[in-house]
Amino acid sequence: MGSHGSDPASAGNPEVTAALDALRHVVRALRLSSTAVEKAHGVSGAQLFVLGELASGKRFSIAELAARTSTDPSSVSVVVARLVQRGLAARHVSPDDARRAEVVITPAGSTLLRETPPPVQLKLIAALTALPADELAALTRGLAHMATAMGAPEEPAPMFFEPEPARPRRRKA
Repeated sequence: MGSHGSDPASAGNPEVTAALDALRHVVRALRLSSTAVEKAHGVSGAQLFVLGELASGKRFSIAELAARTSTDPSSVSVVVARLVQRGLAARHVSPDDARRAEVVITPAGSTLLRETPPPVQLKLIAALTALPADELAALTRGLAHMATAMGAPEEPAPMFFEPEPARPRRRKA
């Protein structure tokens, strides 16, 4: 078995320390915001984020919501299912295409949204969008490299602090 100690080459490296501190601040802001909203209003930060996208009153498909939240459709689908179950959102068949399901906010969802602070994900997206293109590209590459080095699965990640979506069980041969 390998050692659990840190790599001596990185010990005391001020850039590594600064990167870890910045990452801690981002994760902490996301966690505190999500925890506070969940405690006060019974919805997760991800659910609040999706509700905020639905607040325009437009009908969105799961794919459209995924694009608007910069998330994978399977992750958004799980969040929408929870919102529908709580009566904060509803699914309808599209009046233009019977094959298309659309999601809308309900009056209860609108009321809840008025009672909550804006989701912290909006600040995160604004901060990322404000970065110069070369810095955003470098950050994206660096984070992807870190995720790979940490053994993150290649499948889409769930929205922040949402449970992993259920995976189909593999049958034994």
